[in-house]
Amino acid sequence: MSNTTVNDVVRFLDSTFHPEYQENYDNAGFLLGEGSTPYRGTLVALDLTPEVIDECIARGLNLIVTHHPFIFSGVKRLTDRTETGRMVISLVRNAIAVYAAHTNLDNLPWGVSGILAEKLGLQRCTILRENEANIGSGIVGELPEPMTADAFLLKVKELTHQPTLRTSLHDPDRCIRRVALCGGAGAEFLPDAIAAKADLYLTADLKYHDFQRPEGRLILADAGHYETEQFAKEIISRAISEKFSNFAACISERQHSIVQYI
Repeated sequence: MSNTTVNDVVRFLDSTFHPEYQENYDNAGFLLGEGSTPYRGTLVALDLTPEVIDECIARGLNLIVTHHPFIFSGVKRLTDRTETGRMVISLVRNAIAVYAAHTNLDNLPWGVSGILAEKLGLQRCTILRENEANIGSGIVGELPEPMTADAFLLKVKELTHQPTLRTSLHDPDRCIRRVALCGGAGAEFLPDAIAAKADLYLTADLKYHDFQRPEGRLILADAGHYETEQFAKEIISRAISEKFSNFAACISERQHSIVQYI
């Protein structure tokens, strides 16, 4: 019988995903649970939902690792009258721990934006906005060969399984070679993408007037929050599986984007 505990996994997650690199508004790290509990395996999801908890119970696992923290700001009540309260009650009742790797995973060069850049085939990548040595937000890199704007955007749609993209007005045949991106909400890094002389900036959660801001200097594309961050699940599950190979580290099959396209 293994002597591995939840604390052992938490220490590994801390050393791998570095909660110290999270933004000061964030709440990443070990969020709920009893660290001394014997570890039985992990379920990985982007968000914690009742369906994810039910799946974790059904699989007989006792640690959920998400990208987004389910406790983000102050919680004043934990009762069965709210979804958060009901989730906490279920987690505690079933002795399930919860850990989140959020903006710290965003800020690692091989993190959320890094894996998106890799899957899009970008080369010679650097951090878009560097906070300190090799730590920061977004990625900028180059395609192996130039592509037309709409050919590249079609590639983004196919990779992310996004049924629709929002983009700034553009020439569909405009040449795209240098691409900046930030998985999740990245409107604040648009000036960095322009300064990096990107031909296109890919991110999510853009407002209507954000699409005016480039003034034709680059193409701005919104591919959806979940869609641009979904590969964080691969990073987390792969890291846990390689370290704790005797235990299951599964990606949730029941958690999808909270935004529906019709």
